[in-house]
Amino acid sequence: MKRIRQYLGIVVALVCYYVVHEGAHWLYAVSHGVFKQVNVMALGVQIDVFRDQLTDTQLGWFCLVGPLATLFSALVLVMLRNKICQVRSKIFRACAWYASIVMLLLDPLYIGFMYRFVGGGDMNGIKLLVPEIWVALCFCVVAVLNAVVLFKVLLPVYTQSFKEK
Repeated sequence: MKRIRQYLGIVVALVCYYVVHEGAHWLYAVSHGVFKQVNVMALGVQIDVFRDQLTDTQLGWFCLVGPLATLFSALVLVMLRNKICQVRSKIFRACAWYASIVMLLLDPLYIGFMYRFVGGGDMNGIKLLVPEIWVALCFCVVAVLNAVVLFKVLLPVYTQSFKEK
């Protein structure tokens, strides 16, 4: 049962990530009247826009809202950790644990340095707002800080909650 809970938690976490991250892109695109389509790709989902209808600054913000949304949701999950760990359902707690990991680390690691290996993604737009090196450095710092939060704040609470119930 533990292994099923882990796999389910990972799948739910990834779905939550795409809903939050791509959902923020979609909301921005729809609110600016530039939404074109949703692309399903090998590495996930992408919101496509009519680029010619966006200024560089708007494209930069379009690309930045996804990572900001995931970081905000990570903050919410961290703040609610004690309430989440009081829930009796181990499946729910496992999903929240893996969602916390994904929301805390995926975008900071990707925009911090992994983007270089897969075409740039959101960095291609964000660097229209701020120089690429500063964006990468900031996201690397956020990744390190989030890793500290993960291991020092979340891990002990979740570990204890799975021992108790």
